[in-house]
Amino acid sequence: MPTIETNVIPGGAVYGIPQVTYTVEGESGKDYSSALAVAALRESAAIEAAAAGYMEIVRARGRKVDELGEVMAYLNKAYATLRVKDAEREDQATVDNGAWVNATAKKYGITLVFVAYTSNMTRANLMKGQNEIQHALDTEDNELQQDSVTLQGLLSKRDSAYSTASNIVKKADRTNSSTISNFV
Repeated sequence: MPTIETNVIPGGAVYGIPQVTYTVEGESGKDYSSALAVAALRESAAIEAAAAGYMEIVRARGRKVDELGEVMAYLNKAYATLRVKDAEREDQATVDNGAWVNATAKKYGITLVFVAYTSNMTRANLMKGQNEIQHALDTEDNELQQDSVTLQGLLSKRDSAYSTASNIVKKADRTNSSTISNFV
């Protein structure tokens, strides 16, 4: 929360009670309610900035999960074309869109082993690739969930800070209205 400093008004004592104004991070001359409202709004703005960063992290993780999921789908499709009989045999399957699949896996630090100069993979390499992609998907999904929870917490704190500022302003307005009506 931003800091609020008390400033005594020189020579402004009324009935021996010093009169004060408040400074909120460089903005001086505020009454207490205004100072609190400014502080709450500044806090909500800082939280908003942090939330924007987390939103980008969540979006990036979401894109990564989507791309790895697509790679997994291509590997699963290729694996499904292998013969069930002769599972010990080192047959090969063609991975559709193999260049993209390989480039995307490499982008995320996963090395898929293709048969030289082709889009083919052996059964063993397909299974290894599927396991590595699944592990990366699980890891990213867990981190995505954690980031989403953090983002939700930040947004909740931001909403609370805005609500606090709004309530302070409303109470100050009611107090001012009540004071004015008492004078009249």
